[in-house]
Order: sequence, then C-alpha cells, then structure tokens
Amino acid sequence: MTRTVYVNGEYLAETEAKISIFDRGFLMADAVYEVTSVLGGKLIDFDGHAVRLKRSLDELDMAAPCSKDELLEIHRKLVELNDIDEGMVYLQVTRGSDGDRDFVFPSDDTKPTLVLFTQDKPGLANSPAAQKGIRVISIDDIRWGRRDIKTTQLLYPSLGKMMAKKAGADDAWMTEDGYVTEGTSNNAYFVKDGKIVTRPLSNDILHGITRKAVLRMAAEAQMIVEERLFTIEEAKAADEAFVTSASTFVMPVVEIDGETLGEGTPGPIARRLREIYLEESLKAAV
Repeated sequence: MTRTVYVNGEYLAETEAKISIFDRGFLMADAVYEVTSVLGGKLIDFDGHAVRLKRSLDELDMAAPCSKDELLEIHRKLVELNDIDEGMVYLQVTRGSDGDRDFVFPSDDTKPTLVLFTQDKPGLANSPAAQKGIRVISIDDIRWGRRDIKTTQLLYPSLGKMMAKKAGADDAWMTEDGYVTEGTSNNAYFVKDGKIVTRPLSNDILHGITRKAVLRMAAEAQMIVEERLFTIEEAKAADEAFVTSASTFVMPVVEIDGETLGEGTPGPIARRLREIYLEESLKAAV
C-alpha cells in the first residue's frame, strides 16, 4: 500500500512527495528529528518528544515549523490515513532551502521544511528480540560533541550498526575516554546486585524520552538507580543489561563483546521494566 506522507502542509502519496535539492537537511544534515511510537493506534510519549523537538530547534537556532497542537494533529491524521495500529511516526525539521548551497544560514524569512511519515510495525510491543535479548559489541565513539541535540547526523551510528552486523551482533555500544556513552540509537544500562546503572545526562548522550520515563517508573517501583559513568568491563561483569529507545521500549541485552551476561537470557529487572513501561505508556497514550 502506498503511504500517505506529510510535506510542508500537504498530505501526499509517498511517490508524489518532493523537497528541494538545495534543502539544508539534504546538503548538510542541518535538521532535527523525532520518532514517536504508536501502540493501539495511539501515540506513546508524544508530549516528551514535542518538548525535546523544541529544545533541539532552540539549540540550533532553528525556527519551529508549527505549534505543538498542530504537530499532534498531523501525527494523528497520518496514523489514521495509514491505518497504523503498531508502528512509528517519523518527523523531521530542516532549516529549509534558500535556493542554493551555502555554509551561511539562509535568511530569517526562509521557511523550515517539515516532513512526517509513518512506518507500520505489527508486533512492535511483542518483539521476538525482547523475548531472547540482543547482543552488542563495543566501538569507539567518534561523533560530534553535541549528542544531546537530536540531529540527522546519523552516519556514524549507521556505521556502528553495520559493524555490529558484520560481527554477528545486533547493535553496538559506543565508548569514549574509557566509558560507555550510549548505544547507536538508544540509551545503555547494566544491572549489578539489583542496582540499575546508567550514564548521567550531559551533552555526551541523547536525553532519551523513553529513558526519562523508564527511570521514573523504576523509582516508583522502588528500584535503585545510579547515574554515573561506567566502563564496558563493568557492563560485561553485570548480572543483566538493557537499552531503551522509543522504538524498542526496554530491550534486554544478553551479550557484550561475546561475553554472556548472567544466564544469557533477559534479566528480571529488564523484563519487569518493559512490562511496566508498556502498561503505563498505553494508559497515557494519545
């Protein structure tokens, strides 16, 4: 089925969607994005994604293309038009096009480009990967210093996923100065003696919307959480590990650099947090 997408105020068949070849998102990755999951036809954590989108735009001095309420309406319309029960809505804002290529920002009256499309992902909540856990490798983190801004500069994360694939793993955790930063498209955690450990927020990692929700839910469930730097060796010696993201929710990790964690199956804390997150997020979905 041909998807209906949204481009600068219009709902179009994906085969009819176009943007300028001079768009700065295409030429310079001068763009930010968000991905919101859909479960039961409703949006998960939409408010959090909208708040982070505004922060990313503000950090790059980029104009907002529309209001939060308008964004919500577009999301809902696309979910309806594409009959999405479980899946995702991808949103991208670029600085737009001034009609040519130039490193200097275009004039202030240049309109940003706003693009949204859906991805149909049946079985998203009951992912087989979550039942068996994923395997990760460690790689050097050589990205730019403002990873807290959710830009479309995703070449290195893409390369990292390919490194993992070539190594027979599912994903990669990046390390810098001896410490784990995050996964290629997720936040990273390990569990030792019942304590959940994850890196604290800074410019070094993305401020995950799912991360924020999961840590809140963990605290409400009386789980112990410690936000600090940690090494890949610590993670390898853990009882269990997991990652969080909007598209995978809470995903157990059962192997790091070929070393099995615990019994090699998803651990109890990761499993419980996934259950709580899905249950509570569905209640709050819009």
